[in-house]
Amino acid sequence: MEEMSKYGQIGLASMRAGMDRKTGRKYVAAGQLPSELAKERDWRTREDPFVEHWPEIESRLAETPALEAKTVFEFLVEKYPDRYEPGQLRTLQRRIKVWRAAHGPDKEVTLAQQHRPGEAAQTDFTWATELAITIVGQLFVHMLCVFTLPYSNWRWATVCLSESIAAIRKGVQRALFQIGRVPAYHQTDNSTAATHRIPDGKSVVARDGKRPFNED
Repeated sequence: MEEMSKYGQIGLASMRAGMDRKTGRKYVAAGQLPSELAKERDWRTREDPFVEHWPEIESRLAETPALEAKTVFEFLVEKYPDRYEPGQLRTLQRRIKVWRAAHGPDKEVTLAQQHRPGEAAQTDFTWATELAITIVGQLFVHMLCVFTLPYSNWRWATVCLSESIAAIRKGVQRALFQIGRVPAYHQTDNSTAATHRIPDGKSVVARDGKRPFNED
């Protein structure tokens, strides 16, 4: 269309655009671009060779969702000799792909996390008693408050005796002293001391056997 507006000659415009004169004449007559002329096809150009045995194929896929199209095709060739040709494997693969999208098992959804430098730090607790550390012959029962920067995976662990707000404060403070900077956000899990009321050092238990949450 651009070349046609310059020269006004279908032959010259088609040649400069690298297409046949007849093709150029078609676009000029239609007054539309190739992308505008292309229409999505909703009909089959040839008969589906698997229509007759598709219920059997679908039954096998329902029983074994992980079954590969090649395995199904080999079964059909063996069971129905001279009925299928090797070139039809691609057709079966496309049909099975469509079937899995509509009727196959649900796929596990993974939401990718994007971490940015200096944005957040994360804190969590882990038991370290399994390391079997002893002090004066006695097993040292303890936890680690692990501070992590998700972007760089930098970590700092602080020894603590319980999962508490005091332990979080201690672990975060020591980690920040090491990096010399403060992130914009600090993230941690639902620590028991942070989410449940423990007045006077005693745990409160509701009628349903669960401890009530803090009001703020």
